[in-house]
Amino acid sequence: MADDRPYRLEDQIGFKLRLANQRHLEIFAAEMPDLTPPQFAVMAKLAAEGTLSQNHLGRLVAMDAATTKGVVDRLLRKGFVETLPSSTDRRRLEISLTEAGRAFLARAVPAAARISARTARNLSARDLDRLLGLLDKL
Repeated sequence: MADDRPYRLEDQIGFKLRLANQRHLEIFAAEMPDLTPPQFAVMAKLAAEGTLSQNHLGRLVAMDAATTKGVVDRLLRKGFVETLPSSTDRRRLEISLTEAGRAFLARAVPAAARISARTARNLSARDLDRLLGLLDKL
């Protein structure tokens, strides 16, 4: 189906997704200034899954190896995660939350819920469900 309308940047999905992401990042920074969204994602996934190899962790949070390493290094410096050599493969690092990381995450999860609610505040519950479903299709 050909679309005869002129190209308008403001009507493009990438443009709209970028604007929505910028708004979400502003809200995230206001609500959770001590972590970035990738840092929070890593911590939340470790809380849900337990100890993970750095490679597997990166795949679960949809980050490439270099980005995952940088995120893990920053969380190590904050004292929120620890690394240990794998017992089965000396080349592999196993990542887990520290007690400080678990305590921080317990306080951060309610903030994450507020961030999601603020990001979607102009959507009805039905609209939000539909949007999330549509984004899963991309």
